[in-house]
Amino acid sequence: MPYVRRNADGRVDSLHRSATESAEFLPDDHPDVQAFVGNAPDASEDFSRLDADFVRVIEDVIDTLIVKNVLNITDLPEQAQAKLFARKSFRERVSKSSLRLFEPTDFGDVI
Repeated sequence: MPYVRRNADGRVDSLHRSATESAEFLPDDHPDVQAFVGNAPDASEDFSRLDADFVRVIEDVIDTLIVKNVLNITDLPEQAQAKLFARKSFRERVSKSSLRLFEPTDFGDVI
């Protein structure tokens, strides 16, 4: 479930439990199905994702400026320094604890 029938514009106009003539199968979480039943992703979720991506870009820019000696970390306000250090240490902790499937081990080529 569900099988969908589309209108001339290509939008879903009906859902069916079983296959019908001219119906295509789509998974429950497909965006077209979700939009039809009124569960389309909220625009605020999209903005949140974009904001998170943008924050990472800003962090990378700051790191690059520091590496190139254009900016010193101490040039930033103390609150900004604290936030940058907190995010950096969190990312390091997460990456150290993440599963690394393709790194060399004592077990040879076994994954």
